[in-house]
Amino acid sequence: MFKRIALFLATNMAVLALVSIVLAVLQSMGVSVGNNGALLIMAAMFGFGGSFVSLLLSKWMAKRSTGAHVIEQPRNEAEQWLVNTVRRQAEAAGIGMPEVAIYDAPEINAFATGANRNNALVAVSTGLLRAMSRDEAEAVLAHEVSHVANGDMVTMALVQGVLNTFVIVLARLVGRVIDGYLSGNRDGGPGLGYYAIVFVLDMVFGLFASMIAMWFSRYREFRADAGGARLAGRDKMVGALERLAQTYGESTLPKQVQAFGISGAVGHGLSKLLRSHPPLEERIAALRNAPAEPVRGPVVAR
Repeated sequence: MFKRIALFLATNMAVLALVSIVLAVLQSMGVSVGNNGALLIMAAMFGFGGSFVSLLLSKWMAKRSTGAHVIEQPRNEAEQWLVNTVRRQAEAAGIGMPEVAIYDAPEINAFATGANRNNALVAVSTGLLRAMSRDEAEAVLAHEVSHVANGDMVTMALVQGVLNTFVIVLARLVGRVIDGYLSGNRDGGPGLGYYAIVFVLDMVFGLFASMIAMWFSRYREFRADAGGARLAGRDKMVGALERLAQTYGESTLPKQVQAFGISGAVGHGLSKLLRSHPPLEERIAALRNAPAEPVRGPVVAR
């Protein structure tokens, strides 16, 4: 956890240093970019602050938004099996025991979240418990435990923070340049045109930032599938994904945890660029084409 906090802070400092260099170069070329210090402070506060707060509150928000019931004392054999399976996989992956929960939803799905890989949450839908065999459900749980072991929640927050920072800085930087050009570099500060330009640039750059974030999210899914195959067995992981394919990637998960579900919405054409999950057929093909590995742990990405 301390290594990931250090990485978070180092990444933040590196982004701000890079932005400072870019702004200094532009100013040396005679481009007016305003108050660099205030811009960098605002970028740091809004760019990283929002993603970091969301990360810290992720477990609480996931429980509230899905109505998930955390299994504290198993009430039946199915709940006991869930807890035992997650405990065994967590030990193999080298992480602390996550909370295990069930939430009411019709589709086959599950998710993992939490700011700490030793204090996470793994939840499965009632639809998954009804539709999947034990082998398939075991593979889904292994996929989610792999997300936790890989530190995907923290890494996603880092990526989103970097992207948010660049969007904030670049939109205002480019907005000042365009506004200065259109107004003939008048004195007196930015006018209404500047704020309109920045608003449009926030939307445009934000769209490209979302594409980058979703590309990384899709990469995480392939890695979690591979980790699930190592923990539960490749045949079980392939079987679980084939079962998921029968639901056409449906998901009723709230937006804040959709990227961490095993199943996501299906996209076609350019819309695939804004999807958090790759097509299931690609995930299945990647597993089948991967070299065979023994079932073992840990699956932690260093």
